[in-house]
Amino acid sequence: MPFFKNSVYTPGFWLMCLSSFLFFASFNMLLPELPDYLTRLGGADYKGFIIALFTLTAGISRPFSGKLADTVGRIPVMVFGSLVCFVCGFFYPLVSTVAGFLFLRLLHGFSTGFKPTGTAAFVADIIPVERRGEAMGLLGVTGSLGMAAGPSIGGWLATHFSLNTMFYCSSAAALLSLVVQGTMTETLPVAQRQRFSWHLLKLQWNEILEPRVLAPAVVTLLCLFSYGAVLTVIPDQSGLLGIHNKGLFFTCYTVASLFIRLVAGRASDRYGRVPVLVISSAILVFAMGLLAFAQSAEIFLAAAVLFGLGAGLNSPTLYAWTIDLSHEERRGRGVATMYIALEAGIGLGALLAGWIYRNVATHLPYVHALSALCAAAALAYLLWHTKRQQNSIT
Repeated sequence: MPFFKNSVYTPGFWLMCLSSFLFFASFNMLLPELPDYLTRLGGADYKGFIIALFTLTAGISRPFSGKLADTVGRIPVMVFGSLVCFVCGFFYPLVSTVAGFLFLRLLHGFSTGFKPTGTAAFVADIIPVERRGEAMGLLGVTGSLGMAAGPSIGGWLATHFSLNTMFYCSSAAALLSLVVQGTMTETLPVAQRQRFSWHLLKLQWNEILEPRVLAPAVVTLLCLFSYGAVLTVIPDQSGLLGIHNKGLFFTCYTVASLFIRLVAGRASDRYGRVPVLVISSAILVFAMGLLAFAQSAEIFLAAAVLFGLGAGLNSPTLYAWTIDLSHEERRGRGVATMYIALEAGIGLGALLAGWIYRNVATHLPYVHALSALCAAAALAYLLWHTKRQQNSIT
């Protein structure tokens, strides 16, 4: 089988995949139920902040996690991110005010600000460049499985047991992710490692962003805008279409992205990163257009499948392209820069979706139209980038 040729996929890689599955299942378990939970607290007008505040701290923490991954190590950065998920799950049941809930979402965002940065750098350390896209696709499959399982499990727990049970199970998944990380071996070269000290948290301007990865960062921001918008409005749109399981859209989206991630990673290794991203951006445009006009559950879920195909194509390809362009000694910073763009895209998508939607069903098409426009901008940028590269060669 191609994934096992030349012993590229070591036990450390598979342990990382398991840890990634558990981590993504942990915080995605909460997503379908949080809008209603916030509404019951009296915060119906603040649904856009559920994702926006989470991504705000995730984005702010990326330069720090990138620097720490390149100095202290990949595994300590991952451990901190999983630990935040573990702790936050226990505090949701204690929150009784809108302000408290929003503050907890702000803190919870540190989890994705750290864990995925360390994960991507770890995998880049152990996988050769000619198999990098394939490896990122395989890692993405396990993360997607967690994203698919999380909402469904969370919805089932909330329906058959209680919201508090859902929150505690979210913490349990994060704890298991921590346990798995404890079995892995650090991949940052010994010569680069430093003991943690507070001065490492002092950043110079040139340590915040990695200019070498500007192109994938721009595409990431534009393509992930739609994801933030979808996370914000899809639970309500599901209810309006008579779909009682609010996690069903996310399950269809994630399952659709699973196998396409494997194809995307291998295709980008063979044909190039940009051609694959051009196709994925075009699919996202179509998916968002279909979602804007969805008047039935069937069309709605078909759009979810298309959305999953587009996201499944671009995710591993963007990771691989970012790592390709990153300097080896600043790999964590390069990955962090891409993630800053990711969080900015998701956060802006969530904020603008909440502002446009305002709990008015007739505003939903405008939310999805804006997402389609952003994906179209990513497509235009990629075509321009390709033309510029060709002109520079000639």
